[in-house]
Amino acid sequence: MSIERVAPDRSAWGRVLGAGIWLVFLGNPLGALLDRSGDWQEWLGLASLGAFVVVYLVGLSLTRWVHVNGRHGTAVLLTVVMLVLFTGVIPGAGDQALTCIVFVAAIAVSTFRAWSGLVVAALLFAGVFVAGRVVDGWAAHGNDFAVLLATGAVWSFRIGFQRQAQLARAEKELSDLAIEEERSRIARDLHDILGHSLTVIAVKSELGGKLVDADPVRARSELEDIQRLARDALADVRSTTSGLRSLSLPREIAAARSALESAGIEPHLPTVADAVPSAVRELYAWTLREAVTNVIRHSSATRCDVSMSESVLSILDDGVGPGRTAGDGNGLEGLRQRVRAAGGTVTSGPGPDGRGFELRLAVRS
Repeated sequence: MSIERVAPDRSAWGRVLGAGIWLVFLGNPLGALLDRSGDWQEWLGLASLGAFVVVYLVGLSLTRWVHVNGRHGTAVLLTVVMLVLFTGVIPGAGDQALTCIVFVAAIAVSTFRAWSGLVVAALLFAGVFVAGRVVDGWAAHGNDFAVLLATGAVWSFRIGFQRQAQLARAEKELSDLAIEEERSRIARDLHDILGHSLTVIAVKSELGGKLVDADPVRARSELEDIQRLARDALADVRSTTSGLRSLSLPREIAAARSALESAGIEPHLPTVADAVPSAVRELYAWTLREAVTNVIRHSSATRCDVSMSESVLSILDDGVGPGRTAGDGNGLEGLRQRVRAAGGTVTSGPGPDGRGFELRLAVRS
């Protein structure tokens, strides 16, 4: 993966500025170099120290890029280059150059793979500890302890950044899931709304066409119903897409009775819905709408019986039975999803006497 394909790391320069403050501790080797008399060791040390600072800052800015792209070879290269530059500081600064190892440890812990950085930091600590006690005239000047402090601090920041990134990914996944669920809800509601409305409109249009000559007054009434249904469907679509969609069970009972009568199917529905708890009335309404739509579309029935109690809704027709379709279809499957989300169940199959078709909704009472 190329670097251009990675999203900009907006925190990189803030990280560089924050960590760059600690460069003040390089004043120890810098002071040792400036105390010399301008010999080649001083110039080599100054050049090496300047390059060391540049590589350190570049390494900090590339931390995220290294991990995102898996460029851990770059992490090794940065560490090796910094160690080479460190050796260029030694002739002029002596044991004061050991301060540079603290910054090498910081780069290694921030850019290496997980525990590899800690292993490198441990080796650097051992090197400073031994050099300060073995090389004649040298002292560690606390740099061995500083390596441990830098390692702990950088490791803590690294864990914090990783958890922050994990949280950001989790939030994005939740956001994507919420968007997908909302799309599914809208698609399911639009299917139910338009499927029912267009079915009733088609039935009433056919009936109105037959009544134009035989009963003009009844035909006009059917046309007015069609206009009303079209307006209601448009309003329902707008409400659904804005997330404000809800159904009224009494209204759906009245609409089901009217739709069934228009289709020439004798309706037997309750006149009130007082027995149904308010918590499940909307679910009953969706179920009634989908079931009646299917009865009108597919059943070839002459009668439809609807019964409802506080925990069960049953829609039974005397039509051709469950073999009339190859499967549930999108509407019934969408209804099953809606009911499952509410903790209920939907069953469908032949009527009690083996004839017709029954859709049955059961909820916890």
